[in-house]
This record gives sequence, C-alpha cells and structure tokens, in this order.
Amino acid sequence: MTSMSDQLSNSLSSTDERDPTARSRKRDHIELAFKSQVANQELDTRFFYEPLLAGHPQVSDFPALPFLGKTMKWPIWVSSMTGGTEWARTINHNLAKACGEFGIGMGLGSCRSLLYSDDTLPDFSVRHLMGDQPLYANLGIAQIEDVLDNKESYRIDELIKKLEVDGLIIHVNPFQEWLQPEGDRFKYPPLDTIQRVIDLWPELPIIVKEVGQGMGRESLKALMTLPIQAIDFGANGGTNFARLELLRSDELNQKIYHELALVGHSANDMVNMVNDLKFELGDHILCNEFIISGGVKSFLDGYYLTEKIQMPAIYGQASSFLQHARGAYANLQAFMNTQIQGLALANSFLAVR
Repeated sequence: MTSMSDQLSNSLSSTDERDPTARSRKRDHIELAFKSQVANQELDTRFFYEPLLAGHPQVSDFPALPFLGKTMKWPIWVSSMTGGTEWARTINHNLAKACGEFGIGMGLGSCRSLLYSDDTLPDFSVRHLMGDQPLYANLGIAQIEDVLDNKESYRIDELIKKLEVDGLIIHVNPFQEWLQPEGDRFKYPPLDTIQRVIDLWPELPIIVKEVGQGMGRESLKALMTLPIQAIDFGANGGTNFARLELLRSDELNQKIYHELALVGHSANDMVNMVNDLKFELGDHILCNEFIISGGVKSFLDGYYLTEKIQMPAIYGQASSFLQHARGAYANLQAFMNTQIQGLALANSFLAVR
C-alpha cells in the first residue's frame, strides 16, 4: 500500500517533470513577496494598463517607421556623445554596429577635430557598420560660425563626404560655451547661423539640438518654421553640459552660476509645447520630425513621450548607451535586446493616459 508521503513525493516528481522550474520559482515567490509590495511605492500613472487586449508580442511584429528619410525598425536614436577620447573608437564602432543590427539611427559626437585634420577619422568612420540606417555628423554653432566667416565652407563639404553621413547635426549650446573655461562666444544669434547653413546647403538634411537645457517655446516655434529635417530636444533631465562645464570651472564661477546651469525645460514640457505649436502654426510648419532626448532613462519614458507627442518622433539616449558601449559588444547587444523587448511589450499592453 502506497503511503501518503510516497504519494506526495510521486506528485512532486511528476510536477517537476512537467514544470522543472516550479520548486525554485515558488521559493523565489516566497522570498521576494515582501520586496515586491508596492503600497508604499510611487506608481507609474502615465499609462492605462490593458492586459486583456493582446497576446505577448513578437519583436518582429513591431511596426517599422519612416524617419529622417529612412526606414527605422525601432524609434530609438543614439544621441551624440563625446568624440575625442581614447574610448571614442570602441564606443562609436560598438554603437554603429548596434544601429546596423537593430535598425536604429545615430548622431556622432562633435566632429570639430575633423574640420582641420584626419587624425581622428578612424574613430568616426562607422558607415560600413551602419548599413543604410540614419547617420549624422555633428558640429557646434561656434565652429560653423568660424568656418563660414573664414569662407571655408568647403571644410563642411569634406566632412560630410569623408564620413559618408546623411546629414548634419548643429548643436546649440550658449550656456555650455559661456560656462566652459575654454568656451567660445557666439557672434550672431544661432538662428542666423542656421539660416546661413540652409542657404549654402539647401539639400542637406539638418538636425538642430540643444545639449542639456532644452529649448523654450519661441525657439521651438522658430525651428518648426525652418526647412530642417528634425529638432532634437536635448532637454533638461539628462546630461547637462552647462553644468558639466561649470564643474570644471573655478570655485567662484561655480558659486555664481550654479542656479543658471539648472535652468531649462524637461522633455515632457517640450512635448507639450510642440503639441500646442502644432495647433498654432498649422500649415506654416516646415519641420515636423522630433528626437525626444534629455532625461529619457528607459524604454518606458521613450514610449510615453513618443506616444504623447502629436508629431512624428523617436527618442534619444546617450548616457545609457555610453554605459554599455565602452567594453565588449555583447554588453551593448544585451542592453538593446532588453530595450526593444520592452518597447514591444509596452506597445501591446500600455496606452498613454
């Protein structure tokens, strides 16, 4: 006659065969139950969670999107980062390889050094790793001012050709330049310099971005009525280059300018401004693509903001990519896989309130 203990043992053995992780999983549930309580934690109230309306997604089902004149598989942009360090080649090549594998776009770090020398060209030469994904060079307003005032526009032509890029990012950074110990001073309003670039290269796709402060309503309004390709927020909330440069300065400057470095606009604020301007400007809008960057810490932030904005948009990240791009490519590849799986899951089960 079979004892109760034998029956229980046989039952557990049978369960193990059908569900071999049952024992360890249930043990985890018991040990982690208290840690997973959310009663005293802040809930994410940006979404309606709809668990009944879809099955688990296949990442291959996520809809591709037209952006920057190309087709991207995911609404993700590798935002411009530093371009002149000993890690630049590893970082840029890893990032470009990920862009080619996962079908996303990338802005190179500052290409200032390449205007006058090809010494760092191998660090930036990544087109062969990108395939046909969007790739943009990057220059600051101050450098463009100098090139144009010196009648050396050919330098920008050569930069575009040798990097085989699709267009040019112009970064606008008056606070950063003012607070940087070695900073430049703008001779003209950045809008004037941007217009000079448009006039000289009418067919060149141009992205205009800030570098950590974001932009106010009137700046966005002015850019949206220019024939440029896209506006990159560079909002307050991520890496703030004005504050970064202030930390490199002397103690007196840090004391005087501390509050100024914290002035700016969040990505969410800028989305709201763009939505209002869409209604106000109507047919006067010439630029209607946006890269939402600055304080985008996760795929949930990116999904929320790109769903909330009423214009074609993708989201950009810098520090998150940088963290995973300085070593073996497998680390960056694993990070990208979690990003796209998270986006696919959000797209299936979450709706923005």
